[in-house]
Amino acid sequence: MKYVDAEQVKKRMNGRIIKNTIFKSSFLIATLFGLVVLTILIYRVFADGISWINWDFISGKLSTDANRAGIMGAILGTFWVMAVVAPVTMIIGIGTAIYLELYAKKGRLQAFIQTNIANLAGVPSIVYGILGLTIFVRAMDFGNIVLAGGFTLSLLVLPIVIVAAQEAIRSVPSHLSEASYGMGATKWQTIKNIILPAALPGILTGAILALSRAIGETAPLTVIGIPALLIPFPGGIWDKFTALPMQIYYWTLDSSLVEEYANLAAATIVVLLLLLFLLNSAAIIIRNKFQHRF
Repeated sequence: MKYVDAEQVKKRMNGRIIKNTIFKSSFLIATLFGLVVLTILIYRVFADGISWINWDFISGKLSTDANRAGIMGAILGTFWVMAVVAPVTMIIGIGTAIYLELYAKKGRLQAFIQTNIANLAGVPSIVYGILGLTIFVRAMDFGNIVLAGGFTLSLLVLPIVIVAAQEAIRSVPSHLSEASYGMGATKWQTIKNIILPAALPGILTGAILALSRAIGETAPLTVIGIPALLIPFPGGIWDKFTALPMQIYYWTLDSSLVEEYANLAAATIVVLLLLLFLLNSAAIIIRNKFQHRF
């Protein structure tokens, strides 16, 4: 029987405790640093912009005069773009996840597709802007309209929705689908009535994150040539538009020329944060409702 030195065991335990303490403290400091920076940023944004927010600012049109500028056109443009992004992303993303998880044969091809989808989630957003410019703006001759912007942002967030939907489908207990097959249900009936309802909370979580990223993206819209100055309110997917992130971007650039534009950019950031909070809250309520049912 091999002899174990109690002193060495004690030293090893003490070493592990010290390492655990060091790593725990490092992670805590990193978290606190991030929270402090975020708190300072939010405070500065609210301090600079909250006094500029009023009904005239919310409902007004864009203007070169800082005291008369409004963001209703940007708000409507943002909602119209999301009206394109949400259904396109959900339908294609969930459909792709269902095919890859429940229909595609496991093998090299499926693994190749899965790997590339995961890699696409990390591609810089400006690359999707170049893709949207090439396909939707020029090849399909849409121009810089809502539909082109919506399709471009859909490409950007589609991998996120696919991966999240796949993970949600995998998390559904296998005995549920087996019981459905045992009752004589077809594969599609099992997917529609058992797997999708049970996976819906996870799918909606991924969709919330994806839409939150899409609503705040600027680089793809800049590449496809979305304007930010003095355009009419968009009334449909075939109209030219601007969006809140674009307006923030241009006002931030112009703040070096007109000091008040920095306050307008901060006020627009506050509005964008509030819209994100409202949209995410509504989506979370819907998700929790389905989570309680299944």
